[in-house]
Amino acid sequence: MIGEDGQNVGVTPIQDALAAAQEAGLDLVEISPNSEPPVCKILDFGRFKYQTQKKANEARKNQKVVEVKEIKMRPAIDDHDYEVKMKAIKRFFEEGDKVKLTLRFRGREMAHQHLGMKLLERVRDETAEISKVEAEPKLEGRQMIMVLAPR
Repeated sequence: MIGEDGQNVGVTPIQDALAAAQEAGLDLVEISPNSEPPVCKILDFGRFKYQTQKKANEARKNQKVVEVKEIKMRPAIDDHDYEVKMKAIKRFFEEGDKVKLTLRFRGREMAHQHLGMKLLERVRDETAEISKVEAEPKLEGRQMIMVLAPR
């Protein structure tokens, strides 16, 4: 049992612990039931619940949600368009987001999938120092997809 002032009282029978808590006008709260012997503490239960809820809210507020941003390209992308896409990819990595690269093939482009693979490898090589490949390029229907995550 731990007293109301935070001092370790020692192992006490339940009746004595309840009497001490009632005498102090507080509650007897079981802190860790799985330990041997179970640890109980004399405190105000309402205040205890409020503080644990406050800690949980604070932890939730400090969490960073990782989003997956999608960049769509075509195998025959022009240099300037490619540079614009690369600038956006680098900005997403700086914000801590993952990037899903989608390469869409249309018509006869399906016969030249090696061009799409070459383009995705070029993106991978250019972002190698700031990102890691989470999902290797793979073909799903008429789309080739690769997922990159920030380092």
